[in-house]
Amino acid sequence: MGALLSLPLLVLPSVGTLWTVLASCCGAATCSAVCSACGKCQSSTATRIAYALILLVNSILSWIMLTPWAVKKLEHLTIDYMKISCNGGDCYGYVAVHRLNFGLGLFHVLLAVILLGVKSSKDGRAAIQNGYWGPKIVGWIGLVILTFFIPESFFFIWGNYFALAGALLFLLLGLILLVDLAHTWAEYCLEKIEFHDSRAWRTLLIGSTLGSYVASLALTIVMYIFFAAKGCSMNQAAITVNLLLFLIVSAVSVHPVIQEYNPQAGLAQSAMVAIYCTYLTMSAVSMEPDEKQCNPLLRSTGTRTASVVMGAIVTMLTIAYTTTRAATQGFAMGNKKNGANYAQLDSEEPEHGLVSQQPSARRQMRAEALRAAVEEGSLPATALDDSDDESDDDNSKSKDDEKYATQYNYTLFHVIFLLATAWVATLLTTDAGKPEDFPKFAPVGRTYWYSWVKIVSSWVCYGIYTWTLAAPAVMPGRFNH
Repeated sequence: MGALLSLPLLVLPSVGTLWTVLASCCGAATCSAVCSACGKCQSSTATRIAYALILLVNSILSWIMLTPWAVKKLEHLTIDYMKISCNGGDCYGYVAVHRLNFGLGLFHVLLAVILLGVKSSKDGRAAIQNGYWGPKIVGWIGLVILTFFIPESFFFIWGNYFALAGALLFLLLGLILLVDLAHTWAEYCLEKIEFHDSRAWRTLLIGSTLGSYVASLALTIVMYIFFAAKGCSMNQAAITVNLLLFLIVSAVSVHPVIQEYNPQAGLAQSAMVAIYCTYLTMSAVSMEPDEKQCNPLLRSTGTRTASVVMGAIVTMLTIAYTTTRAATQGFAMGNKKNGANYAQLDSEEPEHGLVSQQPSARRQMRAEALRAAVEEGSLPATALDDSDDESDDDNSKSKDDEKYATQYNYTLFHVIFLLATAWVATLLTTDAGKPEDFPKFAPVGRTYWYSWVKIVSSWVCYGIYTWTLAAPAVMPGRFNH
């Protein structure tokens, strides 16, 4: 993947072929290595990791191309003989970042269209999602190269309107998923406690709730001490509003009216939302510029370049993980809560692998017992996919967990990755300053714009969570009350 750093050079025919071959081989080898390393994983898991790696690499390249550092290093390799330019302009900066992310976004758009309607790995197009990594890497790089031939004026319109809209949708989706995760976690713990009378789960639920509240209060105190000095009105307001909101939602979650219509609501969900929103506020005040002497972290001693690099890499890793999780979570995809959309077993259902091998009498009885248990609801349908060494006749290293139904919607998966590329581009280019202002690397997210995005996001998250609490009481007909 290191060869991808020379993407601007690809517009030069003399070296384009060489770099394309090297980059595509490295990219294909990386993805193949991921799939091989995940031999004990489900095939869908390895696929998601590979796409996350592509997004991670593209994001890091976008960050590097934000400043002239990479271009100057490439020119220095030619002993300053070759001057790199793109259509007579610079190959770095605002437009270069949008070119890279537009290329990857277009890559995901094409895959979303191609994979529309795929229901299982029996569909021939499923192989495009889970394999053909070499051609897909070449296609990704080719699309990025083509973006360098698009006039700059297009990317100013794209970045100011379309990418910004996609970024906001991506943020909103992440907040909705966080609230859904809070409810899912609490309901899962309550189910374990209610049906199994598990002391361990009760301790875990109470401990996580108390721990989240203690951590939220501790972070709030730290923010007041270090980031709310005299004259830091923005930080003071953000910290105070966050404290008031997490106290309000906690009180609302245990209000008698809310409990009457939504008995599973409680402090467990509120605690998770509170710690996440407090973290967002902490991140906002700790990443703002230090123009008003309100951010002591920027005045701390240490290697500034190392801090910037580590911050950028951590940010990109977080985006890649969040995107992959959002793209495959059942709430976003419209899947059933059990994960896979297994069809109801009946006489017309295609024979399952366990019962299509003419097994011995003992295995025949076991297979029939499993099938009966699944039909009665005693076991999940995934139990039929479990096979031991005796039934594993192909000795494959990876397990096809999508033979009868995909684990997630392929098209929506790529749509969410498209939104993620819009968010990365917007994050890197909005109010980021001039590329010449940074001799090496530009800090990621160290702007007032990004700080306010996080602050407002925390408020929106509180609002979404409060609505999930109040909705059953406001619209009881919709929730069978």
